[in-house]
Amino acid sequence: MVRDITRPEDHIVEYLERPPYSSRNLESRHLNQDSYDPRVEIELRDSGFYHISQIGRLVLHNALINALIERWRPETHTFHLPHGECTITLEDVAMIFGLPIDGMPVSGFTDSSTNGLENEFMTQFGTVPTAADHKGSGVKLAWLRTLKRRMQLDTALGRQMYVKIHLLLLFGTNLFCDKSGMTIHWKFLPLLQNFSDIRGFSWGSACLAHLYRALCRASRYDCKEVDGPLALLCIWAWERLPFLAPVRSFPSFPLACR
Repeated sequence: MVRDITRPEDHIVEYLERPPYSSRNLESRHLNQDSYDPRVEIELRDSGFYHISQIGRLVLHNALINALIERWRPETHTFHLPHGECTITLEDVAMIFGLPIDGMPVSGFTDSSTNGLENEFMTQFGTVPTAADHKGSGVKLAWLRTLKRRMQLDTALGRQMYVKIHLLLLFGTNLFCDKSGMTIHWKFLPLLQNFSDIRGFSWGSACLAHLYRALCRASRYDCKEVDGPLALLCIWAWERLPFLAPVRSFPSFPLACR
């Protein structure tokens, strides 16, 4: 049975006066964003993920993340701060990550079978991960990095396959990462099948929804780890609360590059 994540009595703020929870520090895994070969820049721009691919490594602030989670209200999807309520919007996602926020919804049937995984990888890449290279429906990021290095970039099809793998790694390390930090669900592959259609999805909306769900789950008193696009959360806080932000570089787009 799926637990209700919006029950007020389960919120961490109701437990902060109790010793086991007063010093709660949620664990989060920070992964470096994967780089890409300059020869695929045109294809990366066509996919709509060029800007977020420029961000590189980000050092997150765990204390800030925990403080924001304690002020998150699942009922309204807003942060309750002393000066009022505020939240992360689609405009924030577009400006911070440079992701498209218009277009088709990122949705569809989720197949978790091994046969489905193997068929999709064989169709798009001509190879399949072995039993040691995936955990159930989650494909290991290490295997994807190896496959990415082996891609031949002398043809348009090879460059497109390279970008698809790069996007899967981006999903697994930044946009749709889970608590393991080691795998990415193959359910995103069908959305990448037609390369010309990738840009037509509202990836920014899906990223924001994933962050909202992660914050709702993390606001429970019995949560031990937090996942999701935490870079978006931190950079949003630094932009909206600049007195907390580290020293910034010159203005740039997306804002995360600052």
